[in-house]
Amino acid sequence: MITVYGAPGWGSAISELMLTLADIPYQFENVEGFDSPGHNQEKLLKLNPLCQVPTLQLDDGSIMTESAAIALMILDEHPHLAPPTGTPERNQFWRLLVWLVANVYPTFTYADYPERFVPGAAQELRDHCIAYRKSLYIWLEQQLHATPYAFGEQLTLLDIYICVIRTWGPRHDWFKENTPKISAIADAVCAQPRLQSVLRRNDII
Repeated sequence: MITVYGAPGWGSAISELMLTLADIPYQFENVEGFDSPGHNQEKLLKLNPLCQVPTLQLDDGSIMTESAAIALMILDEHPHLAPPTGTPERNQFWRLLVWLVANVYPTFTYADYPERFVPGAAQELRDHCIAYRKSLYIWLEQQLHATPYAFGEQLTLLDIYICVIRTWGPRHDWFKENTPKISAIADAVCAQPRLQSVLRRNDII
C-alpha cells in the first residue's frame, strides 16, 4: 500500500484527495513539524532530501514526490480524472496544472520562509509574494469555466488543487470576493461525499 508522508492542511492534502478520488488505497503518516528540527524532520529527510510534503513511498518501496508528478502517476491508471485526450480542454488541463506548481507554489516557499532568502528584508519579501500570489489567482479566475468545475461538468484533478489552495492565504473571504469561480469550484469539490473524511482531516471543511 502507498504511504503518504504529510501534515494536515499542507500540500499533502492534495495527494490524499487525488488518491481518494481515484480509489487508490493509501495510509497516511503524519510528519507534522517536519519543517523544524526534530524526529519528524529526520524521518522525512531519510526519504526525501528536500524534506517536503507530500512524499509518497510506493508499493515497491520507491519514492515519489512533487504533486504534479503524483497527478501524472494517477492519470496513467485513471485517465478519466482529466479532460479527454485530444481536446482543447486536455491541453489547458496540463497547462494549468503545471502553471499552479511552477508559479503559485513558489510564492508560499518565499512568503512562509522569507528569512531564508533575504534575512534583512523578510517582511518586504513576504508582502510582495502575497500581493503577487493574489494577482496570479485573478489571472487563473479568467481561465476557468466553473460550471461547476474548471472544465465544466467533469471533476478533474485540477479541481482538487483549486479546492485545497483556497484554504491557504489569502483565505476564503478573499477568494469569495475576488475570484468567485475559484470559490465555486472549491465548494463543488467540498460537496463530494467520498472526499469528506480527507477534507475534514485537513481542516478544508
